[in-house]
Amino acid sequence: MVVRVDIDRSAPAIAASDAEIAAAPETVWSVLTGFERWPSWNPEVKSVTVAGPVREGAVFRWKTGRATITSTISEIDRPRQIGWTGKTMGIGAVHVWRLEAREGGTHVTTEESWSGLPVRILRGSMQKDLQRALDEGLACLKAEAERRAQSPG
Repeated sequence: MVVRVDIDRSAPAIAASDAEIAAAPETVWSVLTGFERWPSWNPEVKSVTVAGPVREGAVFRWKTGRATITSTISEIDRPRQIGWTGKTMGIGAVHVWRLEAREGGTHVTTEESWSGLPVRILRGSMQKDLQRALDEGLACLKAEAERRAQSPG
């Protein structure tokens, strides 16, 4: 796999999380890229709207907590990798998901960076918030993908 998009390694807040998911990469991919269904399996996401099909350049807007985030898909390599950028309240984010087929399932790695004045000022708390968001989001993705793998359709 050629990695074209990466997080901002010099950003003030960087986090990563990974998990083994007992579901095929296509199942995990379907859950991850079914943006409009995120609120049904991730309690942190309140709403999502997508402008058009899921492809490079597509824009989606989503609400989590008090923030409304506008994200743009910057790379898509089905079912191995997807990356997007996002902006909200003076924060710029880069988020990358990588899926690797493993015997009996999928190894998922997610990384995200946050930059901008609010992150530089509140670096410690923002770092903790970002790590928590990745860990919890990945746990929700794992639960939903494994649920779908157990009960297809």
